[in-house]
Amino acid sequence: MKTVKYSFIIYLIMACKLAYGQDNLSKVWTADLGNRTYKNPVIHADYSDPDAIRVGEDYYMTASSFNCIPGLPILHSSDLVNWKLVNHALQVQEPAEVYDVPQHGKGVWAPSINYHKGEFRIYYPDPDYGIFMVRTKNPLGRWEKPVLILKGKGIIDPSVFFDDDGQTYLAVAWAASRAGVNSLLTVFKMNSDGTRVEDEGRHVFDGHGKNHTVEGPKFYKLNGYYYLFAPAGGVATGWQLVMRSKNIYGPYEERKVMEQGKTAINGPHQGALVRTAKNEYWFLHFQDKGPYGRVVHLQPVTWKNDWPIIGSDADGDGIGEPVSVYTKPSVSGIHVISAPSESDEFNGIEPGLQWQWHANKKIQWSAMIPKSGYLRLFAFPSPQIDKGLWNVPNLLLQKFPAPTFTATTKLRYEVEWDTWQEKKTGLLIMGNDYSYLSVSKNEKGFQIAQVICKDAPNSGTEQVLAQRPLKSGAVYLRAEVAQEGQVTFSYSEDGELYHKIGETFKAQPDKWIGAKIGIFCTSGSGVRTGGYADFDYFRITR
Repeated sequence: MKTVKYSFIIYLIMACKLAYGQDNLSKVWTADLGNRTYKNPVIHADYSDPDAIRVGEDYYMTASSFNCIPGLPILHSSDLVNWKLVNHALQVQEPAEVYDVPQHGKGVWAPSINYHKGEFRIYYPDPDYGIFMVRTKNPLGRWEKPVLILKGKGIIDPSVFFDDDGQTYLAVAWAASRAGVNSLLTVFKMNSDGTRVEDEGRHVFDGHGKNHTVEGPKFYKLNGYYYLFAPAGGVATGWQLVMRSKNIYGPYEERKVMEQGKTAINGPHQGALVRTAKNEYWFLHFQDKGPYGRVVHLQPVTWKNDWPIIGSDADGDGIGEPVSVYTKPSVSGIHVISAPSESDEFNGIEPGLQWQWHANKKIQWSAMIPKSGYLRLFAFPSPQIDKGLWNVPNLLLQKFPAPTFTATTKLRYEVEWDTWQEKKTGLLIMGNDYSYLSVSKNEKGFQIAQVICKDAPNSGTEQVLAQRPLKSGAVYLRAEVAQEGQVTFSYSEDGELYHKIGETFKAQPDKWIGAKIGIFCTSGSGVRTGGYADFDYFRITR
């Protein structure tokens, strides 16, 4: 009964948004081809390590979020092809005192999502602290504060399984960077409620040798077999394994069930097995695309002798290859063509769900006053500003949404008390190398500049590539992203004529995430408070 209730609520919400024209139709990437087929990736954005479940007629997906906050994205779909970002399960990353400053590559690694006894749960690893759990009865509402259920360093990729006999188990992998070992899968016994680990664990699979770097286990049970779906071979070059056993502790048989083969889809890496209400099986996984991050693919699953084959097995060897175009899943109801939000007119009371900060949020960083029609970012002081933006927390960023796109923002920059020193605002492409357009002021007036920083994690220094005067602090900034992440910057003072500035910049991934694009307003420390930038909109177009 509760499943029906949640399905009906989701349907009403989606229907209302469609009626009022609020559903997101991307101008740069649509997976649904409108003829009962779809193309991969179904989400051309960095939702790495996806895990998904079906509840009634609804599908929910979560993904890694690392140091970006809010974290643990909640995406919803009714057909596994069209996805909408509807919430985040993590508003504050714990321990808060650690994640109040950027921790690139740390934080939330590969999570798993469950629906158990009317409750949604996400189990996620922090490789420096252990396995956490968050939960709620309403996936669109507030999720509870995370609880540490298994303390330990290097324990990653949790998957909780509630067995038919009331027993509960946790499967994990290991990060060599913290644990000193990897390529092992381990099963822990839990209490029946899945809120506490009760033993020291037992290794059930060793991938050393032909299945090195096995990780990301996902537990399932079908036809009397326990299955562990797990990738091996490395993020950008690996394959998808499946292990099965009649006993949860093994011994497990193993089989490769998907590989790149002759396709252009490298990896293909870890994900989630989902069964539709019409008893079709599908597999969501990611592909590493460098500056674009780890994008999400959807593959059909067939079964032969109780072994799954993921993708298309044209040569009949039992190992599938990823499909690029395929018939959509057979599901009931009306399905709105949609994608995670990209553009934002800043007309609400909060930025859209697509935006994330680079650390736990402080309320002093920004304001959206009702009916103001803009997002105000304050020139918030940072003790690290003289070393560039790598360690600055108040960067408001979102994922690259497509192979090619144009981002345009309109802003008005004000400096109060004429305290212009070490203050700036602008449009940013963030990664291990980063570049941005900055608007600032000095004794001669306002100016615009393109700035670049190479090898930011290793104390790379910023360099001004070009600088020009502006008539005022009101300006339009634009970044055009071409294939392979080649970025060209331009600006306009009237919104019509755009002037290119600086040099083409090659976007680079951050630590474990793709490049991100967004806005900022910063100040050096020890400078009198004052100054802000009002962003009228942020639009993603072709």
